[in-house]
Amino acid sequence: MTSRFLTGALSVATAATLVVTLAACGGTTKNDSSGSGGGAKSTAQADPNAALKQGVKMAFLPKQLNNPYTDIEVGGGKTALDELKGQYKLVGPNDASASSQVSYINTLIQQQQDVIGIAANDPNAVCPSLNQARNAGVKVVAFDSDAAKDCRDVFINQATTQGVGQKLVEMANELAGGSGEIAILSATPNATNQNAWIDVFKNILTQPQYANLKLVKVAYGNDDDQKSFQEAQGLLQSYPNLKVIVAPTTVGIAAAARYISSSNYKGKVAVTGLGTPNQMREYVKDGTVAKFALWNPADIGYLAAYAGVALASGQITGAEGQKFTAGKLGQYTIGASGEIVLGPPTVFDASNIDKFNF
Repeated sequence: MTSRFLTGALSVATAATLVVTLAACGGTTKNDSSGSGGGAKSTAQADPNAALKQGVKMAFLPKQLNNPYTDIEVGGGKTALDELKGQYKLVGPNDASASSQVSYINTLIQQQQDVIGIAANDPNAVCPSLNQARNAGVKVVAFDSDAAKDCRDVFINQATTQGVGQKLVEMANELAGGSGEIAILSATPNATNQNAWIDVFKNILTQPQYANLKLVKVAYGNDDDQKSFQEAQGLLQSYPNLKVIVAPTTVGIAAAARYISSSNYKGKVAVTGLGTPNQMREYVKDGTVAKFALWNPADIGYLAAYAGVALASGQITGAEGQKFTAGKLGQYTIGASGEIVLGPPTVFDASNIDKFNF
C-alpha cells in the first residue's frame, strides 16, 4: 500500500459482494495526451477484434523490490504473461525514493520492451522517462500507484479513492468508539495512492458524524519496516491519548501492529488500515488488530499484464469506453482518463481471515 492482498478463497470475480469500494488518481488516455510531459500522441483506432499477440515483452517496475505486497502483485503479472505466452521481466529499486525508478525506465527503453508496467513512487519524477518510452513505441501501464496523467496509456486502480478513504474512516471511527485522537502512518510523502486516500480521509472527517474524531498526525514510514516501526513508536510517545493508528500501507500496518502487540499499548490503541491476511493473521488472533481491509494484489498485476498485451496488440488504446477481456477476471471497460478499476476489496477480521492465504 504501499501502498500497496485476495487470492485464496476469493477472486475479484467474486469480490463484487465484498464490503468496501475503493481508486486512485485519474490519468489521461493515449489519444488525448496533451499535458506538459510531451507524451506520445496517437490517432490510432482500437480494433477490439484484434488477436492478442504472443511474445509481448512486458517489464514490471514496482515501487521497490523485496516488498511482500509487491511480490504478490508482480507474481500476478507473471501468471498472466505465462497464460498469454508473453515475456515477463522484473526490475526495480530497493528503496522507494522519488527518482529511484528513472534509471530503470531508461534501461527498459534501450532493451526495447513492448510494455512497461509501473507503480510510480512519484507521479512526476518518472514522467519524462515514461514519455521517452512512449515516444519510442513502448506502451505504459501504471498500476497500484499512478504516474502523472499524460505519462501513461492506462492506469490499473485497486478501487475508488473515495471508497478507500471512506472505509478507512469507518474502521477508525468504529475502533475509536466515535471519538478521540487518531493518527495516520503512511508510506512515502509523494506516494500517489496514499496521498489520494489521505485527502479523502481528511475531507470525510469534516462531516458532522465524525466531529469527535481528531486527526493529530500523518507520519511517514517510507514503506520501510524499521522506519515504520519507529514512527509508530513515536506516535504513541507523542500522543499518549491516541486511540487508533490508521496505516494505508501493508508495510506500515504490520510494523505498527508488531510494535503494539509487544507493548503496554496492546488493548488500548487499535491498529487498522490496508494489509494482507498472511502478514496480519497473528495480530488478529492475538487481539492486537480487530479489522483491516485490502483487495487482491495478485489480480492487480494480472490485470495490468492483460491490459499491457491488449495495448500492444491494438485491441485498446486507452480511450474511455473501450473494452477488453482479462482472462479469469472477465471483461473490463476503460473509464475516464484511462482508468481501469480492479474491483472492491474486503474487510478481514477474526471471523474470516483463515479463509484467505496471501
